[in-house]
Amino acid sequence: MTDILVLEDEQTAREALVKILENCSPDIRVRAAATLEEARRLLAENRTYGLFLLDVNLSGNDREDIGGILFAREVREQFRYSFTPIVMVTAIGAMEMQAYRELHCYQYLMKPYGKTQVEELLRKVLEHRKREQPPVVTVKKDGINYQVQCSEIVYLEAVPRGLRIHMKSQTWDVPYLTLKQMLLRLPEEMFLQCHRMYAVNRQEVEYFDTVNRIVKMKNCQDTVEIGVTYRAEIGRLIQ
Repeated sequence: MTDILVLEDEQTAREALVKILENCSPDIRVRAAATLEEARRLLAENRTYGLFLLDVNLSGNDREDIGGILFAREVREQFRYSFTPIVMVTAIGAMEMQAYRELHCYQYLMKPYGKTQVEELLRKVLEHRKREQPPVVTVKKDGINYQVQCSEIVYLEAVPRGLRIHMKSQTWDVPYLTLKQMLLRLPEEMFLQCHRMYAVNRQEVEYFDTVNRIVKMKNCQDTVEIGVTYRAEIGRLIQ
């Protein structure tokens, strides 16, 4: 199932776009917002979006309004959406290059667009997602090599003579494997060391608290400590 977030202030256009998307595939689920505030609430929901379709102008004919671009910036600030396709919808051609340069947009739709354009765009996104193989890491436990999906790892903890891997459904203690060795095997853009004894999966972070030096992880009660020497760098990353 692919969740899509649509931000479009004009009701007729919003409803038409949602209908086109939902008719493309039974594996599509669309959440639609008419305002920046509504979009922010949808973004905060406990779901992960696979595509964003964002109207650049959210104030009708006000060409100075760039509410969609502001929201796209907020999306990109979240680690889990660093590479998620964002499509800007606009009637103003000058906005195109700004969005591409700043936000690494996947594509743009110029108004008025047709049903075929939306269908072709969605087809490309879905095909790309199908081709993507989730990254895995090989871990030797009890003499057996296991392939673990990186997305299942919540955080890593260095323990005496080994490493503790905290996953969504279980916890493994792996002897004779250091945190440094494990991080070399993992996607660099996916994991962040926040302490000499801890590293977190950026996609599983609920929030960083650099004042109290903790990382709150999603969907669990665990918090991970931020080391003094790591605080400044993490603060810079989340600004």
